[in-house]
Amino acid sequence: MTLVTKYFNCNILREGKIVAEDLWVDNGQIANPEVIFYDKKKNPDIEIDCLGSLIIPGLIDLQINGAFGIDFTHDSGEGLEVVRKGLLQYGVTAFCPTIVSTTSLNYRKILPKLKRCHGSQQGAAILGAHVEGPFISNLKLGAHNMSNIKTLEDNNLFNTYGSLENIGIVTLAPELDGSMEAIKILSNKGIVVSLGHTSTNMETSLQAIQNGASFITHLFNAMVPFHHREPGLLGLITCLPSDEKPIFFGIIADGTHTHPAALKIAHSVNPKGLVLVTDAISAIGLPDGIHHLGDEQIEVKNSKAYIANTNTLCGSMTFLDECMRYFISSTNCSIVEAIEAVTLHPAQVLGIQHCKGTLNYGADADFVLLGTKLNVQSTWINGKCVFEHKNKPGYIMKKTT
Repeated sequence: MTLVTKYFNCNILREGKIVAEDLWVDNGQIANPEVIFYDKKKNPDIEIDCLGSLIIPGLIDLQINGAFGIDFTHDSGEGLEVVRKGLLQYGVTAFCPTIVSTTSLNYRKILPKLKRCHGSQQGAAILGAHVEGPFISNLKLGAHNMSNIKTLEDNNLFNTYGSLENIGIVTLAPELDGSMEAIKILSNKGIVVSLGHTSTNMETSLQAIQNGASFITHLFNAMVPFHHREPGLLGLITCLPSDEKPIFFGIIADGTHTHPAALKIAHSVNPKGLVLVTDAISAIGLPDGIHHLGDEQIEVKNSKAYIANTNTLCGSMTFLDECMRYFISSTNCSIVEAIEAVTLHPAQVLGIQHCKGTLNYGADADFVLLGTKLNVQSTWINGKCVFEHKNKPGYIMKKTT
């Protein structure tokens, strides 16, 4: 027998609006109270006073390379569990562990460990690995090690990655020979193809979309700057999402990777396609010093990460809830728009919006209670509290029967 829980004295985000409405959970899913009350003739077993908190869906990070000293490219064993648990305090209930370009031997070692799993008291859900490379442009490496870059002419997907089973997203450069066939293969297997680390033009970008690509990796970073006669990959954000062929783009709103003016431009042009990602690295949550990202040595100075002994940025030091708040302050977008950029939109990228990223009836009861400054007070998975702020969890349990 499952317990029915009613959350009251709260505002909730539903169907693009913040409304003063109770939230009901039954058997780990968001429930329709009318069905429970009138059809099942059942009262709630537990009532929780949310003290005026805002309840939003759990946050989803589609690009995170690691955290708390763990680098997914080399540590996907016990370290993965450390990150799963640690992300809960930032409201993240699901994520795609991201691997930067590495060797074929390492892909075959790491990818089998990145199995999809449901969220629980032990940590956030894993939605499939985001494999960023190695089929990228050697002119737009970013923090990727040149020795690991491959071409699609001499190295096919299966020879490089081994099994594709645990992969959710692949970032590649569409201008590479063989990329269009690779895009078709991946998209036909239900894997999201993201365009990034590329020198491509807009014509080739559009061809990639026609062949099944649907996402752009960290907009503005590791791609050709916008030009009015040849907009390049950036031009794709003018192609508004449609039900038939949606196009989404990730963007890092950490105050370092993307200027507020660029954030404003992207939001103004295509708010429905915008997805906030962290691109966080293993050093996030740790003090300044020397760390690693894949096969590169990283130096963190003043909470900014660079390839050691260079000025090349190589990932973010900002968690997703902070990116959401920074995005609001930088663009003056609505709270709803910012929240949907870390909940609904990433779920839509993966095609899981029926169960993640919303508080619609039937969706998984993964949600976050936010305070007045949109700070995380508590995080819930399947209707169970998996993290609460020790001083202000944002709720009081009123009754248990």
